[in-house]
Amino acid sequence: MMQPKTFLAFIILSLFTLLSCSTKHRSVKSDSKPISHHTWDGLLQTHVSNEGNVNYEGFIQDSVKFNQYINLLQANHPNDTNWTKKEQLAYWINAYNAFTVKVIVAHYPVESIKDIAGSIPFINSTWDIRFINIEGNDYDLNNIEHNILRQDFDEPRIHFAINCASISCPKLLNEAYFAETIDKQLEQAAKTFINNPTKNQIGQNKVALSKIFSWFKGDFTKKQSLLSFINQYADTSISEDASVTHLDYNWGLNR
Repeated sequence: MMQPKTFLAFIILSLFTLLSCSTKHRSVKSDSKPISHHTWDGLLQTHVSNEGNVNYEGFIQDSVKFNQYINLLQANHPNDTNWTKKEQLAYWINAYNAFTVKVIVAHYPVESIKDIAGSIPFINSTWDIRFINIEGNDYDLNNIEHNILRQDFDEPRIHFAINCASISCPKLLNEAYFAETIDKQLEQAAKTFINNPTKNQIGQNKVALSKIFSWFKGDFTKKQSLLSFINQYADTSISEDASVTHLDYNWGLNR
């Protein structure tokens, strides 16, 4: 049994490690230049349908090109010196999606992304698996989503662009995100997700929303109410006093 002092030291070390990981990307030293996402773009066009269904067997068969892109991501860490903000945003969205595909194909076949972490000791979820190494810096999917994308970009539309390999997630776009077109792509991703009746059910006086709008409500309400944010993209205008519920989340694999 762990002694009290030893346990306290373990807790302090764990907290220190967690805090260090949350800020690591801010102090990364890198002189990399922005990379091309055209290989990823071609893979997505080949192996992802217009509806966002992913052919994971296709990614496995196309492993040479896929691993080339993963290696490109891992060899080039975004930095403020050589990368614009939009180049960094496109990189991290594409990286999140590519590494999500990577963790699925590494354990394929699986019924759900949530099944992967069950066999790994001391790992709470698949998003906590530290399998991503970018220029010597270790990350997990949670780091990329919460400590980089949500923290550094103040961009709520990222929630419609990153894909968690599940049926209820916003669809994996079958094209890469590019700095030159990212605003247009994020606008379309928001509109597509919000008006998809399998993700959100929109009425004038009653809405049943994806749980994404509950989990990350604060990201959508920094400048306006939640329904005002949704109304920017919804085909049906929602009353500000409409009743709001949330749909069950389907974690089945998006294949």
